Amino acid sequence: MTQVHSEPVSFNCDGHLLRGTLSRVEAPRLLVLINGATGVPASFYLPFARWLAEEKHAAVLTWDYRDFGASGSPYRSDTTMTEWVTRDPVAARAWLRAQVPDVPLWVIGHSLGGMALAFQPDTDTIDRIITVASGHGHITDHPWPFQARVWALWYLLGPVATWLLGYFPARRFGLGNDLPKGVFWQWRRWLLARGALPADRRLGGLRDPGYRGPITLVAMEDDVMIPPRCVWKMAGWHPNAQIERRLLVPADHGLAAIGHVHPFSARNSAVWPSLIA
Repeated sequence: MTQVHSEPVSFNCDGHLLRGTLSRVEAPRLLVLINGATGVPASFYLPFARWLAEEKHAAVLTWDYRDFGASGSPYRSDTTMTEWVTRDPVAARAWLRAQVPDVPLWVIGHSLGGMALAFQPDTDTIDRIITVASGHGHITDHPWPFQARVWALWYLLGPVATWLLGYFPARRFGLGNDLPKGVFWQWRRWLLARGALPADRRLGGLRDPGYRGPITLVAMEDDVMIPPRCVWKMAGWHPNAQIERRLLVPADHGLAAIGHVHPFSARNSAVWPSLIA
């Protein structure tokens, strides 16, 4: 059995110290960067990362965005989604590439982590992109009754709580770890605007000509946050890529549910081979 070593690491981006974990085997033949979802700390992805390092004989980096998780506190932060989309993942990719030069690089992006890739420079250095539960969504794309919950969240509960506290108490709403206020407000605008991320001028627009390599768009049949039809729409963000669409059905893997966050959960490890196939 291949032995996997995991060690804490850190790297700098714009004066912010970003922290994560590098899980690797000796003499890795592949690099994998995992860009997480909004509100999901890097520690959540560690079991998957260790499995992937062994499975693909790889070095796998899990890491946290600035002022979130192990990379700092959200409570007095001015950070926005713009930094999480256009700055931090680029720094993480450069740091990982420097650790083991001259081997292929994959990027696996979960939700925000996958959507962000269309707005980043130098993606031509990536050999393969896999996005999981990432898509072009609007508040009306959520199925009922979940849609009723998000109307209340984005128009009432979230704004009031963020104004009062100075940060978004995501944990109280079952949306992962607490978030900087600027992250909440920008996230909210994306979900309430038909144009979503491509319409946000602060992201600099979709990169042109953009990524030209292979992209696998993975959707979960039971994902109420980013339903499959929203995942498929993201193909339009990458007009020059080679797109593969992959739908994961819980019953096909002997599972009752997968959902938006839990494709990477250890309890759903039965789907992991399908994520990277």
